[in-house]
Amino acid sequence: MAAAPPGGQEKVIAAAQHIVKSLANSKNAADDMIRILSGFDDRLSLMSDLFPPPPPTAVREAAVVEEEEDGEEGPDGDARDEERDAEVEEAARVVERWDSPAEGDRVVFDSAEDAGEYLNAAACLVRATGARAEAALQAAMARLEDEFRHLLIRGMSPLAGEDLHASLLRRLSLTVPSFASSASDLDCPSFASHAGEGDEAGGAGGRTSVSEEEISPYLISPDTVGSLRDIADVMLRAGYAPELCQVYGEVRRDTLMECLAVLGVDKMSLEEVQRVEWGVLDGKMKKWIQALKVVVRGLLAEEHRICGQIFAADAQAEEDCFTEAAKGCVLQLLNFGDAIAIGKRSSEKLFRILGMYEALDEVLPELKGLFSGEARDFIKEEAEGILVRLGDAVRGTVAEFANAIQGETSRRPLPGGEIHPLTRYVMNYVRLLADYSRSLNQLLVDWDTELENGGDNVNMTPLGHCVLILITHLQTKIEEKSKLYEDEALQNIFLMNNLLYIVQKVKDSELKTLLGDNWIRQRRGQIRRYSTGYLRSSWTKVLACLRDDGLPQTMGSSSALKTALKERFKNFNLAFEELYKTQTTWRVVDPQLREELKISISEKVLPAYRSFVGRFRGQLEGGRNSTRYIKYNPDDLENQVSDFFEGRRPNA
Repeated sequence: MAAAPPGGQEKVIAAAQHIVKSLANSKNAADDMIRILSGFDDRLSLMSDLFPPPPPTAVREAAVVEEEEDGEEGPDGDARDEERDAEVEEAARVVERWDSPAEGDRVVFDSAEDAGEYLNAAACLVRATGARAEAALQAAMARLEDEFRHLLIRGMSPLAGEDLHASLLRRLSLTVPSFASSASDLDCPSFASHAGEGDEAGGAGGRTSVSEEEISPYLISPDTVGSLRDIADVMLRAGYAPELCQVYGEVRRDTLMECLAVLGVDKMSLEEVQRVEWGVLDGKMKKWIQALKVVVRGLLAEEHRICGQIFAADAQAEEDCFTEAAKGCVLQLLNFGDAIAIGKRSSEKLFRILGMYEALDEVLPELKGLFSGEARDFIKEEAEGILVRLGDAVRGTVAEFANAIQGETSRRPLPGGEIHPLTRYVMNYVRLLADYSRSLNQLLVDWDTELENGGDNVNMTPLGHCVLILITHLQTKIEEKSKLYEDEALQNIFLMNNLLYIVQKVKDSELKTLLGDNWIRQRRGQIRRYSTGYLRSSWTKVLACLRDDGLPQTMGSSSALKTALKERFKNFNLAFEELYKTQTTWRVVDPQLREELKISISEKVLPAYRSFVGRFRGQLEGGRNSTRYIKYNPDDLENQVSDFFEGRRPNA
């Protein structure tokens, strides 16, 4: 064969490419043309250079199509075309029949038989070409979109909101922190009263497992999932992923938002959060902590799993649909958390904020794991930012609490020197801090270094150091308030009551670990000093009446001695009776301390009285009105001492 002129080879190749392109829709014709051109000129013998081999999947799909179209080696092509055209025609008639007025409002998927027929017809139209097939396919996609929406709505649990709420919380066995004291315990003008559920509190709770069987009924029933997947498979093959995702996202987003409302998480702006009264806000914060775990570990985890089943044919559609469905309720949860974090700080909010911080910190890895791509990055950035701000709120609230202790200004002394409400409030508050030791040791690093002494704080944790500061502020304030009592003895009773309460709260809780045994020993020594101060200020005057100092010598006038003894006994009786009158109304709260004080009184007074009476009884007995002066025998005094510090009402 003669050589082609310069440039001719390129023209021939270009012409061949044009011919093959125009015949691309006919596989047999294209093959024939390639064989003809390949034999025509050796310049076209390597046609593989023009048409690289298809990928293996394409070869397999082509083989399947060819086998379906051609059957065993000999069927006539025209017959097969007619058969295919008949199938498309029948599929179009199925779709058109369901769009006719005769069908009314009937739902295809109310019948498994009808659903199977319609899905087969739609699948046939996906593979077909031509104007009639295209029109029928669009009608089929519109119908399947409506059916998909209907199934999504119908497939949800019919349980009422209260049942959903109670059942989810019961099955998840959620534990949330709480803080409360009685109204009398918190009767401090500068501290807001805090309503709650009890005097004890738990931590934010550990991880709880949720089975598919427990959560599925509250989302989409398993039977419905299969039908939704069948519809999705056809619509995805037809290229209707955007329409499918829009329907799924709208319906499921509304459903998940309804679940939030059932769980007590309302959509609130920052201004609304700031305006709501504390009692209402406290309840909303508690419900948020519960809802966060229910939503992330229950509802969204199951939503993600169901999305994977329904959209198994398209991973991107699966992620898009889940994101569209879930982002609304996640953002509403995060927005409430952010409003709390940046809102006004006050002492009573601390434990709810800590509960929110720990709950978010706990579920954050799972929350991030539910999303992918840009959605994951966005959720991660938002949630981590809120976590940081909640941590800032914790630190700021602890500082606010310390300032509130120092700024407490009540001037009303408590009757009987009892435990001050400030002491009860602060120690209940501080004791609960230990329940959040893991988080607070992270958040309170370098919180305050103003106190470097006052206990074994060399190796003290950040939380321990914080607790030491708060209790030291409390002790200082209690010492100030003791000065409200004019009676020095009552000052000491007040200080003993309050410091012993502080020590017992420390000793009987995790605070003991934070502050150490040496701190407790030092405070017990301080209580003993207060006890000594009480005895000295109360009984020195009484005991002075029972000393020999100042009495006339017995060798002198017996009349002068008797007169002096009468005066001594009279003064003793008056002093003791005055103490009895006042100190039986005082109250030493701790039973053991109360008995120890009574014993101390008896050990000091009774032996002195017994000795004095024994030495001088003879000087007065037999005289007129001797019983006016020696009114008590030692047993009488001991019985009366037993009435001290019981908090009796005057004249009771």
